[in-house]
Amino acid sequence: MISTYRPSSTVILSDTSFEVDYLLGSVTGSVACDTIILGSYELSCQVFGMTNQTTGLNLASNGNAGILGMAFPSVAAIQSSDGATILANMFNYLDDASRFFAFKLGRQSGSDSTSSFSVGKLDSNFAHDFSDFFFSPVLKAGADAYDYWKLPIQYITINSTILHISPSLIKDSPNAIAVMDTGTTLILGPSADVTAFWKTINSGAGEVARKNPVTDMWEIKCEKAVSVAFALGVGANMKEFPIHPEDVNWAAGGNGTGWCVGGVQANDKVNSGDWLLGDVFLRNVYASHHGDNSTHPPMIGLRSMTDASRALDEFRKNRGLDLSPVSTIEAQGRSAASMHSTLIYAASSGCGFVVGMISTLVFRAIHDKP
Repeated sequence: MISTYRPSSTVILSDTSFEVDYLLGSVTGSVACDTIILGSYELSCQVFGMTNQTTGLNLASNGNAGILGMAFPSVAAIQSSDGATILANMFNYLDDASRFFAFKLGRQSGSDSTSSFSVGKLDSNFAHDFSDFFFSPVLKAGADAYDYWKLPIQYITINSTILHISPSLIKDSPNAIAVMDTGTTLILGPSADVTAFWKTINSGAGEVARKNPVTDMWEIKCEKAVSVAFALGVGANMKEFPIHPEDVNWAAGGNGTGWCVGGVQANDKVNSGDWLLGDVFLRNVYASHHGDNSTHPPMIGLRSMTDASRALDEFRKNRGLDLSPVSTIEAQGRSAASMHSTLIYAASSGCGFVVGMISTLVFRAIHDKP
């Protein structure tokens, strides 16, 4: 049984309508405010969309009663004139040192199955302080505004081979931009770069990766182990974050043919960045998102949680021995092809967060896609 929201005696209804159209499905309703309790925090008259009709979202089958986003207020579906977002209200309540939230996405099974969300403090199961964290300022959307939690991405390594990526298509950006998004299951990148990624894996190893002509998605032999890392940041402030082979070779897509869904897929319609780093990346880090304060702008903190050697051993134990050398193939630019499969936007079942928090988003909003 999925718990649903029941208006309390303190709810205040408005005449303002609320509507969000998703890539597949939609919600409609009205704007309301009520007292929101999140752990030890209580927010009086927090605005939200009280939904009275949903289409095509199947929230109940995913174990969720609603969606809560934690992007910046500039991209909120409810206008600021109707009330501040929960992120803005929460950060305004906290002092400088506590103005952050942190999350860890768990896996469906195994020893790394625990998910965590905390506000104003770290979960001691994953970190006691920020000494092991990599930090990057959040990149702005234009001169002044912030929209999504995003940072520079420099290159990808595949079995220690560097894959250079295309320059950013975002105006005036000196580096390609990666958006952190728990509402996206997989890692999405430009078509040319993603094609080069999978061709690099194929190089010298035969056809272990292929593009399915029916789904238009990249697949990989389920026993194929690939060591992948993403280099984030700029210059001296750059760090490689290894990805578990189980996230590159996604067993959830196995269909009995020996081919599994690849964790990296193509999409050329990301409009606020070049790459979306979804759950298959975020499961490999402990992430903290910091609001601006008197000492720094908005920041993203990442603590690597995946040991590449141990992860490779785990993959081989579960899938069988396979690791072939590859050579470098550099991306030569972007193609016009784009990927439309709804699986890209399917909710991750090993976590309970959306755009940084609590409920799992099933499909990204068409008009509000990062």
